[in-house]
Amino acid sequence: MTIDQRNSRESVDRVPVLIERLSGVSTLLAFERSIGDELQGVLEDANSVVEATMLALRDGGWHIGIGVGEVRQPLPQHSREAQGGAFIAAREAVERAKKSGNRVPVSVYGAIPSKQIDAAESVLRLLGGLVMARSAAEWRILDQLTPGQRGTQAEVAESLKLSPQAVSNAVRRSGWLEEWSGREAAALLLELADQTVAEWS
Repeated sequence: MTIDQRNSRESVDRVPVLIERLSGVSTLLAFERSIGDELQGVLEDANSVVEATMLALRDGGWHIGIGVGEVRQPLPQHSREAQGGAFIAAREAVERAKKSGNRVPVSVYGAIPSKQIDAAESVLRLLGGLVMARSAAEWRILDQLTPGQRGTQAEVAESLKLSPQAVSNAVRRSGWLEEWSGREAAALLLELADQTVAEWS
């Protein structure tokens, strides 16, 4: 993944903050500054790619490029030293994300065009739209919930001293359940895209 700060000349350097926020994502090569206001990392699996994408979109102010392809082995110590088709693809993807206009600024690209790559990008943009539209009040509730666990909404309501209905409404309005279901679809499409590119390499 290559992630580039938007309007960096008009704002402070936010790369260190995003690197810290992405530190919990599983990587083969950790996110680090590559050049200027850009960071780069090699993710361990498709679920980690989706997680990193959603975190960056929530943070706001980033163009996100996801490159599908091979990474030359053996891996170096730092992502900025690594080579392979995935890095070329991620560069193209982030440049495409910069041209997204008012759409969700994420793009997926591979050396071999495929329907899976296009579909993965579409799903990630749909999920990103949900994430980017949430208010601080909704995040206050959602950050207390655990995906896939029943009964936690009542616990969150009690913890935050809110009514169960208020928590339920926030979950419904924010598309939280839809996001977590969609994450699985996005990860599956990325895995299929990776397999397609690998077969043609």
